[in-house]
Amino acid sequence: MPNANISANPEVESKVQKPASVPQTNASAVEDRERKYDWLSRFRSYFIYDPLIWAYTLILGVISLTCSFFDRDGRIQHNFARLWSWLIMNTIWSPVKVSGLDKIDTMKPMVYAVNHSSALDIPVLYVNLPFHFRIIFKKELLSYPFVGWHLKRSGQICIDQQNPMASISTIRSGLKTLKSGMPLVVFPEGGRTPTKDLLPFLPGAFFLAIKSGVDVVPIALVGMYELLPMNTFHIKSRPLEMRVGTPIPTTDYTLRTMGQLAARVQAAVDELRKQTPTEIT
Repeated sequence: MPNANISANPEVESKVQKPASVPQTNASAVEDRERKYDWLSRFRSYFIYDPLIWAYTLILGVISLTCSFFDRDGRIQHNFARLWSWLIMNTIWSPVKVSGLDKIDTMKPMVYAVNHSSALDIPVLYVNLPFHFRIIFKKELLSYPFVGWHLKRSGQICIDQQNPMASISTIRSGLKTLKSGMPLVVFPEGGRTPTKDLLPFLPGAFFLAIKSGVDVVPIALVGMYELLPMNTFHIKSRPLEMRVGTPIPTTDYTLRTMGQLAARVQAAVDELRKQTPTEIT
């Protein structure tokens, strides 16, 4: 029996066991490289990326706020937000591959529902959505310097997605925005997810879409959690994707069936997230 002869011969046995140490050496080398990369990545993020982003925010925020006194429709501020986003995305060296956007009519007012897993989701949208839009945001953002001021002064829509009827004035503003032909962007999860998984979509996020009868476009941002998750300033440069899905009509939904629409949109976003690059056309 060959196996018995090998185990009985110490020299042969030692020769057979030696290759087992090779993967261990390779694994150690990989770990060393990963530790070195992590150190370099943190240094680059904390001492280059983050200071530059804060500088962009401060300088352009002041200019944008000043222009808001002369900008009635918010278009100048939108262009400043797009410039701010362009600077950020070119600073962090994270290219974005966009797919599906060519299949929808971007001239029509629609509500774009986007998953939210990173503080850098908004810059990605400003750079890659080729039209002016308004954002439906939660009131907590108003307490952030510059960001909150910009949201308030540039005509963005503040709605409590848990109880949309509690903010009648902003609902009227949102409906007026859609009827004027301006698209809206909403993060239906109500905030950033602390994991890679989607949070449940809040039905109230689709209140304006149903009231105005416009379609909802699902959008999946892929790679954002790995780029910059919650509770850290460590930006890990990496390729990203923005996957745009098929518009979902809202004409068959009412305020009583907002939950059904929310579930349908969430399923569409989740499907987009789980697609492999070869499935994207």
